[in-house]
Amino acid sequence: MSQRKLITFDWAIKRLLRSKANFDVLEGFLSELLKDDIRILEVLESESNQDHHAAKFNRVDLKVRNSRDELILIEVQYDREYDYMQRMFYGVAKTAIEHLDVGDTYEHIAKVISINILHFDLGTGQDYIYHGTTRFIGLHTHDELGLSARQKELFKQETVYALFPEYYLIKINRFDDIARDTLDEWIYFLKHEEIKDSFTAKGLRAAQEKLDILKLPPEERAAYERYIDDLRYQASMFRSTYVDGYLDGKKEGQEAAREEGQRQARMAIARQLLDILDDAAIAAKTGLSVDAVAELRRE
Repeated sequence: MSQRKLITFDWAIKRLLRSKANFDVLEGFLSELLKDDIRILEVLESESNQDHHAAKFNRVDLKVRNSRDELILIEVQYDREYDYMQRMFYGVAKTAIEHLDVGDTYEHIAKVISINILHFDLGTGQDYIYHGTTRFIGLHTHDELGLSARQKELFKQETVYALFPEYYLIKINRFDDIARDTLDEWIYFLKHEEIKDSFTAKGLRAAQEKLDILKLPPEERAAYERYIDDLRYQASMFRSTYVDGYLDGKKEGQEAAREEGQRQARMAIARQLLDILDDAAIAAKTGLSVDAVAELRRE
């Protein structure tokens, strides 16, 4: 039986999953990834999650509660960009600071989990899901720094790393399409926008019902189709411009050609965004400087 195509998860994050009525979709995904029962309390609207194209493009910040009744801030990003590592770190730090009330002591800094759904091969690893934590290891004894009994009581945690941000990198393109467990069922959906009848992961049945393209209102469906067309165009421009730059610069060296191809690709994508984003947002999306974007706008 052929599976009905569903809305891409990045569009869903941008337009649909911020509604409380649709929290069960994200709750299912987070519960499967974190191996815990996650309940979303609210979508956080802050300086790092404002209502404009750049901040809300493919990102949602959530306040959640887990099965141990702990409050956690979760940042979910669905991205297709290549300038990523430092921005990921910046987003986590900003989220943590923004939600610390003035006058609060440091013990009230909330735990932040950064979940990054990537459509490009970030780094060189072979896996498709990576989990990062902060641990302190002795230089001489090689033991791991732990919490004292008093700290455990104060922070309600057993380990040092539980106090620090955690990162999940989900590299969609590296998934081999074999669903070995319920988390893999979610990864399959993220990659193909399809849910098989045999899938049982939390939230997928809700996603199948609420993210059906055919159930979108006509105007919303037209906007979605324009969005998908734009993504395809950007991907095509990046590939074709990269190849052209590579071939034109082959005589002068492959490295120079690669750099020129990437620069031309960023400029081509920036031109397509001039009508819908401001200069700073375009610079953040493409890796160009704000001055370079301003120069393109003057052309």
